[in-house]
Amino acid sequence: MGSIGLALLNSLDIGLLLFIIAVGLNIVFGVLNVINFAHGALYMLGAYLAFSCVNGLGMPFWLTLMVAPLGVAVLAVLVDRLMLRFVYQREVTDSLLLTFALLLILNESVRMIWGTGIHVVEPPELLRGTVLLPGGIRYPLYSLFVILAGALVLFGLWFLFNKTRAGKIMRAAALDREMAQVLCINTRLVITGVFAFGAWLAAVGGVVAAPMRAIDPGMGDKIIIESFIVVVIGGLGSFPGALLGAIVLGLIHGLGGRFLPEINLMLPFVGMAIVLLLKPHGLLGKRAST
Repeated sequence: MGSIGLALLNSLDIGLLLFIIAVGLNIVFGVLNVINFAHGALYMLGAYLAFSCVNGLGMPFWLTLMVAPLGVAVLAVLVDRLMLRFVYQREVTDSLLLTFALLLILNESVRMIWGTGIHVVEPPELLRGTVLLPGGIRYPLYSLFVILAGALVLFGLWFLFNKTRAGKIMRAAALDREMAQVLCINTRLVITGVFAFGAWLAAVGGVVAAPMRAIDPGMGDKIIIESFIVVVIGGLGSFPGALLGAIVLGLIHGLGGRFLPEINLMLPFVGMAIVLLLKPHGLLGKRAST
């Protein structure tokens, strides 16, 4: 029973971290109709900025958690103004190709600035060590923090989209951009804000993941694959789908790594294939109108 409980906690840990990252990808697509292939690079950049802030500048982790994502969001505003605004009215494939080019640029920039080696960020003093949970499970404190961070992001996004004017404006722009303009909504500002917000979420995921995972130039490529699996399973453009897809993939990783380690690397793709066969638009995705 203890091994199953530990596997479920690991699944929740992985799933909620993936949710923090993948939900930004889903929000950007849902509002802007842009598949941001550079989303993983923005996650990676958040992790590298966390390394520089904590290890280079001696900044406390909690301050880094606010500063590093803000820096990535500012970069996203520049990218939107200088590059992406020219492809918003084009086919989705144009934005995919442009963000793929951005991915390559960011990857090479990271190699030039930080090198190709592996970097490590230590968790804050408060979250080091383990805690004994009911059932005799000893679990890392930092992993519990990741679960809490994921839950806070989930609640914050629900509150944003359902209880605030800004969230309702984003939903209106996603449903009908032309009608939003008729209602005097500054859709240009909304578009820039949504792209920056998606980048901010990716960077938050990168900072949170930094003390758990090795920081290297390939980490963005790995996470974008998992993020796409999440949105495919849950449904592209669906906020609840991002949560469901992340939990499903977390369970695949957590339980698969515990009980089927020999084939754990292929299980996410098997799960995605099964979902696509049964529900081509994802578990909570909507059929595209014709």
